[in-house]
Amino acid sequence: MRFHPAAQILAWCLLVATLQAMTPGALLMAAGLILLCAFALSGHKFIQLVRRTRWIMLSLLVIYAYSTPGQPLSDAFGMFSPSREGLSDGVLQLARLLAALAGLAILLDRLHRQRLIAGLYTLCAPMQWLGMSRERIAVRLALTLHYAEVAMLRGKGGWQDTLGSLFEPHGETSRQIELPLQRFAAADALLLAVALLMFWLAWR
Repeated sequence: MRFHPAAQILAWCLLVATLQAMTPGALLMAAGLILLCAFALSGHKFIQLVRRTRWIMLSLLVIYAYSTPGQPLSDAFGMFSPSREGLSDGVLQLARLLAALAGLAILLDRLHRQRLIAGLYTLCAPMQWLGMSRERIAVRLALTLHYAEVAMLRGKGGWQDTLGSLFEPHGETSRQIELPLQRFAAADALLLAVALLMFWLAWR
């Protein structure tokens, strides 16, 4: 089924917000289900995202483990021991992050660059009320995504080389961008209704 790009982006945003309000048991079950779907549908993309964020996830776990007060995990290490409550909170945050990355992997696999930009272009419609040009926003986003992708492919020496390559001059002076716009359908309304229902049940 081919959903509207904007509907898929909104559904992912609602999923991320829903994960924040879930109880620990429901969160772990939902995260496990989303991870299974990601491995089945977009395994390669999900592994790429995890590799790029692995140090962030490790730092997150360490910060929660050592900054949250509670009972030490091991009395033998005394004040240098992480707390059990901190580790528990850190694992829950990791579950939220992994589930969000899994959903993002599925989204990026379903929406190639032009469809992703078309979805964001649709979502930027209210900006016209503020006198802003959503066409210009879409073009800038397209160039940002394009050069970021080029930089990731060219940067082989680490994050320093990748960051530096973003500021290197490129030979392209102009690009023509065609956005595959489409109308909202009943399936899109159903997708958003399900996402909104899950959001409401989690936050009520």
